[in-house]
Amino acid sequence: MGVVRILSDRVANQIAAGEVVERPASIVKELVENSLDAGATRVEIEFRHGGRSYIRVEDNGSGMSRDDALLSLERHATSKIREAADLDRVLSFGFRGEALPSIASVSRFTLRTRDASSEHGTEIVVNGGKVLHVRECGMPVGTRIEVAQLFNSVPARRKFLKSDATEAAHVIQHARLHALAHPGVSFVLQEDGRTLFQSPVCESLAERVAEVFGRQLAHDLLPLVAEEGDLRLHGLVSRPGVARATRQEMVTFVNRRPVDSRTLAYAVLESYHAHLPKGRYPVAFLFLELPPAAVDVNVHPAKREVRFRDETQVRGFAIRTVLGVLRAVRDPVVAAVPVPNPAIAPVPTARPSIAAPSAPASVNAPTASTNPIRLPSSPVAVSSRAAPALPVPSPAALSSYSKTGDEARPVSAPVERSSAPARSGWRVLGDVVGGYSAFETPGGLVILDRVAASERVWFERLQRARGDAPIASQRLLLPVPLELDPVGAAVVGEHGAHLAAVGLAIEPFGRDFFRIEAIPAWLEPGQADGFVRDLVALLAAGRGERRDASRLRDELARAAAGRAATPASRTMNAEELERLVVDLLRCDVPHTSPAGRPVFIEINASELARRFHKQSLPRVVAED
Repeated sequence: MGVVRILSDRVANQIAAGEVVERPASIVKELVENSLDAGATRVEIEFRHGGRSYIRVEDNGSGMSRDDALLSLERHATSKIREAADLDRVLSFGFRGEALPSIASVSRFTLRTRDASSEHGTEIVVNGGKVLHVRECGMPVGTRIEVAQLFNSVPARRKFLKSDATEAAHVIQHARLHALAHPGVSFVLQEDGRTLFQSPVCESLAERVAEVFGRQLAHDLLPLVAEEGDLRLHGLVSRPGVARATRQEMVTFVNRRPVDSRTLAYAVLESYHAHLPKGRYPVAFLFLELPPAAVDVNVHPAKREVRFRDETQVRGFAIRTVLGVLRAVRDPVVAAVPVPNPAIAPVPTARPSIAAPSAPASVNAPTASTNPIRLPSSPVAVSSRAAPALPVPSPAALSSYSKTGDEARPVSAPVERSSAPARSGWRVLGDVVGGYSAFETPGGLVILDRVAASERVWFERLQRARGDAPIASQRLLLPVPLELDPVGAAVVGEHGAHLAAVGLAIEPFGRDFFRIEAIPAWLEPGQADGFVRDLVALLAAGRGERRDASRLRDELARAAAGRAATPASRTMNAEELERLVVDLLRCDVPHTSPAGRPVFIEINASELARRFHKQSLPRVVAED
C-alpha cells in the first residue's frame, strides 16, 4: 500500500468530471441550467460534431463580476445554498458547485461574462484545468461559455463517446426538455451551423410543444390541470388512440426539473393501460409541482432522478388526474364538443385516395341537434377530430400476396379449400379463445398463434422484397403530410432507401416537413402517419449505432411485420386459416415469430394417449 496523500485540485476535478460530465449533453444540461438560474430570457445553444469539438451556451442572464467568475471555477463554489438545511428547500437547478470546474478540467474552457454593475466583461480561458489568462473583454450583460476539445486532458474518456449522431441526439433531447420546461424563455439550437429549432417566447406549453415537436403532435394533446393539497399537476397528455412505439415523448418534470421518475411514469402507463395496446406508449408532458421539502433532488450525481417523501400519494394523485382527463374525453357528449385552441392551428390533412375506416359515431363531431350540450367541468380541451385507430388489416389484405420463391403475386382468385390441407396436412378444427386456432395433423394436435404466424409470414416476405420483387405498395392520390422533429427529419433523410424497402415513399416538402406518397398495400391510408412515426422512432432509438444494412432491414421488417399481422381479436375463416398455414410452412423459420415467440405448439399422438391413459391412438391421415 502506497503513501497516503491529498490529491491536487486538478486531479480531483477530473475525477469529479466523471460523474458530472458523462457526455457532451451533460455539459449542455449544466450550462443551460446555470443560464436559467441566472434569470435568462434568451438562451442560445450551438454545438459541432456531436459536441465533442465545440459547445457554446450564451444567455442574457444576470452575469457575474470578475471576482465571482474566478470563484465559480473553484470546487464547491455556489450561490444556490449556504448550509445543509438549504437542501430541503432547493428551488434552483444547480446547487453543488461542481459543474464549471469539472468541465474546465477536461476541455479548453472559455468563460465570458458581465453583470449590470460592471463596465467591462471578464474573459477566463482554462485548458485542462490550468488557467491560461484572465482579462477584460467587451461583453453585454449575460454569460457566454465555450467548451472545445472535450476530454483533451483525458483522451481515454473520448473512446467511450458514441458517434456524432448519437451524441447530437442526446444534446438535442436535453435542449428540448429545458425549452419545454420554460415556455417564457426564447431558445435557439444550432448544430454544425444549421438551426434545428428556434422558438421565441411562448405564452403556453402547448405553443412550445408545437414549436419543438410540431403542430401535428400538439393538436393531438389534451391539457391537464389538477391540484390536491400541496400537489399540483399540469401539462399535456395524448388522447386515447394516439401512441408511440417508444417512451421518448413521455416526459416528466418535477418543479420544472426534467427527471426520470419511475413513480410518474408508472402512473401514466397505468392510466392508459385500458386505452392503448401492449407495447405502445402515450405522449405526455407532465409537470408536478410540490414543496421542495417533499422531494429529494440530491439522490443522483447528475440530478436525473428524484425521490419523493410520499411516493404513494404522488402516484395516486397522478393516476386520478390522468384518468379524469381520459374519462372526460370518453364521454360521448363531452367528446362531441370541439373546444378549439387558437394558439395551435391544426395542420390540414389531405384526404387519401382510399377512404380510411370511419370512426365510431360516439367520437365524431355532432350534427345539428336540439339536445343541450353539456360542457366539461375540468379544463380539458377536446378536439372533435376522432383519434386514429390502430391498423387492423383484413385477412384478405394479409393473404393478398402469396410467395413463390422470391416473387410476390396477387391471389385474387379464390383459393380451393381442398388444396391447402393437401399440401400442409393440417385440417382446421376451429378457434380457441385468445387468438389461437386448433388443427388436426398427421402427428396429432396443433395449436396455432395466428398473430405470431402472420408476423413470421410477413417478416420473411419483407426480407425477400428486394430487387425485382419489391413489397407491393399503393400510391396515394393525395399525399399525407408529415411533420417531424429535427431528429426524425434527419432519420428520414438518412434511411430513405430502407423505408422504401417496406413499401413507403416519403418525399421532403420543406424543412422538417414531408409527404407520404406511397404506403404498403396492406396499410390503411389513414394509418400511414402512425406507421411512419413508429419506424422513425425505431431508427432514431438506435441512431449512430454501428448497424449494418442487413440488420437494419431486419429491424424494419420486424416492425412492419408486427403492424401488418392480423390482430388476435379478428376471426379468420377456414379458407384464410388454410392459406396462412400454407404460407407459414413455406417460411424458412416457421416455428418462431420474428420476436422469438413460439408460433405453434404440437401435441403428438403418443402424448395424447399418455394423457388419457391409453396405450396408443390411431394415426390421423389427412383427407385428399
